[in-house]
Amino acid sequence: MSKVQETVLEIDLRALKHNFEFIKSKLNNNTKLLAVVKAFAYGSDAEEVSLYLQNLDLDYFAVAYVYEGVALRKAGITLPILVLHPQPDNFNLAIEYHLEPSMYSLRILDHFILMAEKKKQINYPVHIKFNTGLNRLGFSKTDMTGIIKKLKTTPTIKVKSIFSHLAASEDVNEAAFTKNQIDAFKLISKKFIKQLDYKPMVHQCNTSGIVNYPEAHFDMVRSGIGLYGFGNDPKINKFLKPVASLKTVISQIHTLKKGESLGYNRAFIASKPTRTATLPIGHADGISRQFGNGNGYVIINTKKAPIIGNVCMDMIMVEVTHINCNEGDEVIIFDKEYTAENLSEAIRSIPYELLTAVSQRVKRFFYR
Repeated sequence: MSKVQETVLEIDLRALKHNFEFIKSKLNNNTKLLAVVKAFAYGSDAEEVSLYLQNLDLDYFAVAYVYEGVALRKAGITLPILVLHPQPDNFNLAIEYHLEPSMYSLRILDHFILMAEKKKQINYPVHIKFNTGLNRLGFSKTDMTGIIKKLKTTPTIKVKSIFSHLAASEDVNEAAFTKNQIDAFKLISKKFIKQLDYKPMVHQCNTSGIVNYPEAHFDMVRSGIGLYGFGNDPKINKFLKPVASLKTVISQIHTLKKGESLGYNRAFIASKPTRTATLPIGHADGISRQFGNGNGYVIINTKKAPIIGNVCMDMIMVEVTHINCNEGDEVIIFDKEYTAENLSEAIRSIPYELLTAVSQRVKRFFYR
């Protein structure tokens, strides 16, 4: 990969394929794989990533919101798309673009049935989500009778899958909680299916669940962060390759005298002669203000350069007194070696947050 001349996000589709194949290797031949490509495919590029994955041995996609699914359809995605958090205002678009919504409450179910009836749908595919402990979205097991009653009184919809979401599948200290979730979901899905006259798919595992709980792979599994190179566990990370690399350049170098200040609100005061580099990337590009004032760092010529002063909207300043560098030199924010996980730990965050924060104004380059 060439040296960059501006702020760019490099997306390595070869690494994406590697991660896909690693995850597939954990599954038996009968278990389907769903790729989660919400939030611009975890901050990369949902359309390019999805078009690439569609040509692999993939079964399903998932997005958070209807408009994300619409964008994929317009880009040429033909595989089924599960919408995890649909809103009633968008149900007409969901049907128009044949997106498969998650039904997570009786209110949502009622609204979607009304829209499906209005659109004269028959057996439109929906997914029924049950809450087994995450307590975020999902029906309670006590809702089951009401759901079944509604399903049996309308021909407009048909259950494509029953699913739930693990809350702490990456945490060995929460293994008992996770196993309770799995057991609860087994009972719910068994009872639910018994009351239907057909068998929908069943799925519960996320990336960490795929690795840690093979007994819960069921009919399908869902992978998000694992596809992009992170397994929430150092033992798993070594088998994965980060897909995204965020890079920039040195715009200008300054030398501060002792006592001179740098940046907004004079947040940095030089205690000695200090060499600084200004970079064309800021909080509008996804570099949180939390990284400022020495908390975060970038990599210049293999050395860490701490971010000093306050992070600006379009720029950050780093100390390079100890680094041999020049204006125009490449700067690594994160890549395969200096990972987003490493950098996010500097502010007690997670790679999900750092990756998905990368602004859409940052240019994307793809490597195949």
